[in-house]
Amino acid sequence: MAYQTIIEDDIDILVVGAGLGGTGAAFEARYWGKDKKIVIAEKANIHRSGAVAQGLYAINCYMGTRFGENKPEDHVRYARIDLMGMVREDLLFDMARHVDSTVHQFEEWGLPIMRNPKTGAYQREGRWQIMIHGESYKPIVAEAAKKSADKVYNRICVTHLLMDESRPNRVAGAIGFNVRTGNCHVFKAKAVIVAAGGASNIFKPRSVGEGAGRVWYAPWSSGSAYGLLIGAGAKMTQMENRIVLARFKDGYGPVGAYFLHLKTYTQNGYGEEYESKWWPQLQQMVGKEYLDPDSWHLTHRPIPTCLRNHALISEVNAGRGPIHMVTMEAFQDPHLEEIGWHNFLGMTVGQAVLWAATDVDPKNENPELTTSEPYVMGSHATGCGAWCSGPEDVSPPEYFWGYNRMTTVEGLFGAGDAVGGTPHAFSSGSFTEGRLAAKAACKYIDDGKAEGIRVSDEQINRRRAEIYKPLEHYRIYRNEITAGTVNPNYITPRQGLDRLQKLMDEYCGGVSTNYMTNEKLLNIGLKKLKYLEEDLEKLGAENIHELLRAWELKHRHLTSEAVMHHTLFRKETRWPGYYYRGDYLKLDDENWHVLTVSRRDPETGEYTMEKAPCYHLVED
Repeated sequence: MAYQTIIEDDIDILVVGAGLGGTGAAFEARYWGKDKKIVIAEKANIHRSGAVAQGLYAINCYMGTRFGENKPEDHVRYARIDLMGMVREDLLFDMARHVDSTVHQFEEWGLPIMRNPKTGAYQREGRWQIMIHGESYKPIVAEAAKKSADKVYNRICVTHLLMDESRPNRVAGAIGFNVRTGNCHVFKAKAVIVAAGGASNIFKPRSVGEGAGRVWYAPWSSGSAYGLLIGAGAKMTQMENRIVLARFKDGYGPVGAYFLHLKTYTQNGYGEEYESKWWPQLQQMVGKEYLDPDSWHLTHRPIPTCLRNHALISEVNAGRGPIHMVTMEAFQDPHLEEIGWHNFLGMTVGQAVLWAATDVDPKNENPELTTSEPYVMGSHATGCGAWCSGPEDVSPPEYFWGYNRMTTVEGLFGAGDAVGGTPHAFSSGSFTEGRLAAKAACKYIDDGKAEGIRVSDEQINRRRAEIYKPLEHYRIYRNEITAGTVNPNYITPRQGLDRLQKLMDEYCGGVSTNYMTNEKLLNIGLKKLKYLEEDLEKLGAENIHELLRAWELKHRHLTSEAVMHHTLFRKETRWPGYYYRGDYLKLDDENWHVLTVSRRDPETGEYTMEKAPCYHLVED
């Protein structure tokens, strides 16, 4: 095969993924490592990559400490309530105490942030959200990262992490290929910060056929943050904590701005308020500690997002759908009508196009809401990711093993979606996590922990052969097609993805089962995932683009397997509205007020599961 092998040697810090977490890592690494060699590898182009490349009109995580608005402890309490208690409070507090400085840095770089003309404070959309002109967000942040890095490699799909051969369980770099030229790229590095994205499209999406690609989370986020870490043998946590979103039907336009800005509300198909009808039944499932409507007017505690989802799902199942958002009242005000449309122009223009195409005018017709298929991520309102060390001044002994945000693999750090237990970080929090990881990675190198790393030609050649195997497999068997794209000797990446999504949907609590699963279904699902894993060895890729799709599928498969194992392990329904264990329909704090931790043996593929304590370090 004619593809070149390009080796970048003597890297101090390799950043994999240049979304907000990766750009934060590169920026901070230069601050603490003035003489260090810093390299970025990004699957797309750093100027428009990561989930933020979809567009944003708000920064969703800002304390406002300088304006006396919130304290980091407030954010920890909020995330704890929304996640039904299951968060790493040391990591959350650490992010929250640094995130404001990140936002101030963005403004210094030129990001337009709206301000309240009377107070001078940033214009709030909600308690944690501030309004920005988001079209320039990613390019501004990317520019700072580019100036900090020695080299930026765009269009590199990193497929594997390289492991040190002089010492077990220590990372030594990464390998992948250029999605345009096809060349193999080898990065030998003392420390690696994985800041790739979470996973969309592992569950069968609601929109298929002509609507394929309409998903809430970035469709290019293929679970590489998890596939790379799981493949290297890093411990993972809370992988069962997938998220389901209530959004405008089919276009997945955001609804939070409508609630907060336009003061809209929801009702069922008969024009009735429905949420409160479900609280008594739901309280039986989760207990008064997590759902106590009688005390809401005193405590102002938010209703956990998953519980609101439960009410929506239950009302539709009771035959009183569809659920509508009442926009007709707010849209009579021309100013609010304009704001309503503008909310989509910044980040989900497709929702406005869809309404226009289907003759839905929210001024004259209340649009439908629905719940999405599940997504797996660690930086939005869920906490999937690697089991990472916390900061030494906050973390209890079980959460600390030397370097902040370092996984259980030495020299391997995480940021953004890659770090588990830290929900509600969003874009600014992910950038902050990148900064924290980079500072710790520099100290790891300065402490001499990365000395003597060795990567043999045998490891590189073995990985290279593995990377290009789908191309070779297709070349050998391409003339044995029996009909259409059907070939008895290989499956295409599209065929494999369809099979994965159907499997996850039917056995792990997707849309078609109303988010319901149980032990029997999960065990069948795991068996089928093993069969799929065998068949993925026979993927056929016609060209470099399909090779990219093949490796995205492999990362999605590893992510899915972890989700399935974690869901099987947690024998309770912790987040009704996100998924249900039909055989354990109640929340069980006595046995499951714990964090779940897994490890996949890189040699055997076998999983081990364990419970870890869930400490509440911030007082109520």
